[in-house]
Amino acid sequence: MLIFRSGSLSYEHRPTLSVFVGGNRLGEAQRSKSTDKLADFDKLWDYAHPDVTERRFRELLPAALDSLDLCYLSQLLTQIARVEGLQRKFQNAHQTLDRVQKALPKTDGRTLIRYLLERGRVYNSSGNEEEAKRLFLQAFYLAIGSKQEFYAVDAAHMVAIVESPRSRLEWNLKALDLADNSTDEKARNWRGSLYNNLGWTYFDQGDYQEALFMFEKALDFRTQQGDTVNVGVAKWCVAKTLRVMGHTEAALDMQQQLFEEYQAAGRKSGFVYEEIAECMLVLGRETEAEGWFAAAYNELSKDPTVANDRDRLIRMKTLGKVGMQGQS
Repeated sequence: MLIFRSGSLSYEHRPTLSVFVGGNRLGEAQRSKSTDKLADFDKLWDYAHPDVTERRFRELLPAALDSLDLCYLSQLLTQIARVEGLQRKFQNAHQTLDRVQKALPKTDGRTLIRYLLERGRVYNSSGNEEEAKRLFLQAFYLAIGSKQEFYAVDAAHMVAIVESPRSRLEWNLKALDLADNSTDEKARNWRGSLYNNLGWTYFDQGDYQEALFMFEKALDFRTQQGDTVNVGVAKWCVAKTLRVMGHTEAALDMQQQLFEEYQAAGRKSGFVYEEIAECMLVLGRETEAEGWFAAAYNELSKDPTVANDRDRLIRMKTLGKVGMQGQS
């Protein structure tokens, strides 16, 4: 008998259960014939705009409830929790996952794995890395045991995120090995993200040559996929590493090309502005760098992923002379 415990959850039998979501009741009724027509919500993700993704997911809730497909509904709720977490609405995310937790005894293994992953992600984003790691490990071993390679790779890469630097490399390599050898195309598609993660692991260890190699592999992979957003991110990573390695002019050229591409697409990137400024500073073009640092600060000071990096923001603000206009 499988006995699984997560916090207050003890999963060892399947009692009769009814789940209430938004005032609707799901019990023992058979699945509706409309189940086969339910939308594939995983294809609706827009990671750059979690608020938009949340609206898309919530629009699917009425059909999910009507279908009486508890696995589909529960997995949809795990993704709603994920977008809530990405928007730092952690309490809401946990409440959404509490609904899923109540349903687990009446769902399946994949639902359990997805629940563990998303609960872990919320814990990680809110600063509880130990609890997150415990859940990610459980998700990993359950996914391996049930041969669900896509979720096994997902779990392994999440373990790497919360691990120590030494173990982080080991888990990223483990995830890459799983993706490389998988027959599941979805699992193989993880390779772009894993090359990127390995690049940053090597970067943080000061092994810039190996980092550059991984970032270039990520760029090649993203280019083959044709995803312009991820291609831009991969180019930025290559250019930043080139700057750190002393190839400043090549780095500046790449970042300026990125700026032009983003501008043509009507997009802004404080990260690109910051790197252009850093390159110009190294090249002795302090006056030009000032405007780019100011532009970077104006964008990144509003970015929640940079909000806690006070030293970085202060550096941009100071070098960009933000708020000093009119002073003698």
